[in-house]
Amino acid sequence: MSGIKTLGQFIIEKQADFPYAKGELSRLLRDIGIASKIVNREVNKAGLVDILGAAGTVNIQGEGQQKLDVFANTQFISALTSGGECCIVATEEEDDFVKIDSPVSKNAKYIVCIDPLDGSSNIDCNVAVGTIFSIYRRKSVDGEATIQDVLQKGTEQVAAGYVIYGSSTMLVYTTGKGVNGFTLDPSIGEFCMSHPDMKVPANGSIYSINEGNYVHFPEGVKKYLKYAQAEDKATSRPYTSRYIGSMVADIHRNLIKGGIYMYPTTASSPNGKLRLLYECNPMAFIIEQAGGTASDGFNRILEIEPTTLHQRTAIFIGSSSMVDVAEDLMAEYSSEMDSARAIAHPLD
Repeated sequence: MSGIKTLGQFIIEKQADFPYAKGELSRLLRDIGIASKIVNREVNKAGLVDILGAAGTVNIQGEGQQKLDVFANTQFISALTSGGECCIVATEEEDDFVKIDSPVSKNAKYIVCIDPLDGSSNIDCNVAVGTIFSIYRRKSVDGEATIQDVLQKGTEQVAAGYVIYGSSTMLVYTTGKGVNGFTLDPSIGEFCMSHPDMKVPANGSIYSINEGNYVHFPEGVKKYLKYAQAEDKATSRPYTSRYIGSMVADIHRNLIKGGIYMYPTTASSPNGKLRLLYECNPMAFIIEQAGGTASDGFNRILEIEPTTLHQRTAIFIGSSSMVDVAEDLMAEYSSEMDSARAIAHPLD
């Protein structure tokens, strides 16, 4: 074990960065880590037990829930409830936020927004999936926490992270002081430091987008794809297209190798498809802390004012130079009202 630093040890070492927290944030991160180990166990044995396939229910977005979605949602809510550091859990799988009013949580200071199992539709195909989480401090001081405590800008996050359940299981997180990655060692059941002080390369050669929706993209996105596919040795183009269809997996790869991940508006999703609170804000916080950029094509993701629990947005995220080009092309060829074209010509 010489030279190995576990997630728990690292969190305790960094606790001094948050003197106001008095250990609560450290314990909250620990609770999330424990729940992710339980989810990882089920993901890794999914093909051996009756946990694959649809659960027969839909979430608030009208999306069919997988059995593992429901399982992961239950595990994280349970861990955050018993931990006592969280007064509200807002999850993609629940219609409304979940108030935690147990005796140990009556004075809890933190709000957690979470996508319990991102990319779960891929689980039957043995493709990497993940968990995305975001932590805020409660704003209200009296009475029960409310929806306004949840609807905070991404700039107000005190921590964010993701877990990727792949060929190895990794937990990557930030508390606003850089990004660090930990790989789960199954022999000891601990997340161990493996990727200290992660930095996304300023440029890359990978773009990630569902090109099957090309005809429905805003003109600025179409122009970017033509730019990405054009040969130019000075800028290492053409770029390589890599799209897994799991946000965690695509952004994790681009964080390490450099690249851009794009999920723009389309005819069927004129406001974007990905959720601001559960997916885009936490990923934007992580990427910015790693030196990258996150935008909706026109505005910084972290400065978007949330107005609803399940608000959606477009996102362009990754290496700064690549996102800058995408923003320039969006500004030149598209507008923030570009969704009007999509609404006028919906999908069949």
